[in-house]
Amino acid sequence: MGLKRTDEFRKDAVRITLTSGLTRKQVADDRGVGMSTLNKWITAHRDGDVVSKEDLDLAKENDRLRRENRILKEERDNLKKATAFFASQKP
Repeated sequence: MGLKRTDEFRKDAVRITLTSGLTRKQVADDRGVGMSTLNKWITAHRDGDVVSKEDLDLAKENDRLRRENRILKEERDNLKKATAFFASQKP
């Protein structure tokens, strides 16, 4: 039989999963629970008061900014490569 987790532990795991930007796998590993267990907790607590609307909005904004930052870094790297290529060309 598995280890019994407190409701507070479950809610904390759900809150971290929904707001931290970490993958569910990372949170499950950090918390020492299985992926299916964490997914069940998320399903059970998603509509509850585990995460405030403000926290969810901030988490969504963080995700958007992370995506934007990744795209900008890729564009910068492409520009660096193009600059190096054209600088190496002889007139």
